[in-house]
Amino acid sequence: MIGSLPEFTDNGVFLSSLGMWTYPEIDPVLLSFGPLAIRWYALSYLVGFALVWWVLKRRASSSRMNWKGDELSDLLFIYGVLGVIIGGRAGYMLFYNAEQLLVNPLLIFQPWKGGMSFHGGLIGVVAAAWIYGRRHQRTFFSVIELVAPAIPLALGSGRLGNFINAELPGRVTEVSWAVIYPGDIVARHPSSLYQFALEGPVLFTILWIFSRQPRPPMVVSGLFLSCYGSFRFLTEFFREPDAHLQFVALGWVTMGQALSVPMVLMGVGLIYWGYTRTAVTPQGDLLIDTSKLPGGGPGKGKHRKRKKQTR
Repeated sequence: MIGSLPEFTDNGVFLSSLGMWTYPEIDPVLLSFGPLAIRWYALSYLVGFALVWWVLKRRASSSRMNWKGDELSDLLFIYGVLGVIIGGRAGYMLFYNAEQLLVNPLLIFQPWKGGMSFHGGLIGVVAAAWIYGRRHQRTFFSVIELVAPAIPLALGSGRLGNFINAELPGRVTEVSWAVIYPGDIVARHPSSLYQFALEGPVLFTILWIFSRQPRPPMVVSGLFLSCYGSFRFLTEFFREPDAHLQFVALGWVTMGQALSVPMVLMGVGLIYWGYTRTAVTPQGDLLIDTSKLPGGGPGKGKHRKRKKQTR
């Protein structure tokens, strides 16, 4: 609903003539059957995994890759799900609620009480990809770079779940599209929608277009890390800092920004490493400069090696 609030202030922000829209009243429970309930937030995770599954099947059907349906299902629905849930919950407790974790370590096994961290989930997915590769004789980057372009769709779905749950409110603002969250009296940025747009459709489009052509190993992963870290760092300026943490450095850096900086640096490093150590011809051949590899030396130039189907 569009409206205005008479004579409300917050930290000196006058809101009496501010046009805004009231947060839509959305029941967090989509359907209920007696004691069982299907929540919108849980549905957002299911939709996210379904979208990832669709993208993985499209990428796996490419002639450049050699993945079977059962391999994809194991990777996503066993390793991927466990990596997201375990990593996301552990990361949230370690990065955002370490004090509570010290008081009650069992909280890490209680995700239904709320709290999931993307950065923790990312670490969980990376660990899951490494374990999967070890058990199925695939290189780590052949696994992670199959998955990386699909991740933004799951992220976007999760951000919509945040908005439906009225989570992660933005900072107080005077912009015309500001939203009044339930129980609040001031207008704020709809920051979860900003994150949905950048971390979801925008990031997916970048990675999807970039990964359509043969790329050196590590480069797609590096692009994902650098782009996501940059987008997250930017959108954190519009998101209200966690009440119990506030700013963690310099009087303006949030925990989300502090965790995103290493992602950007690592992403740039992977891109540089990938392009300086290897190159890919338009025909899909992988050129390896052995002089830049460990053990290489003068007189050892570039050699052409047919790119493996399971890169």
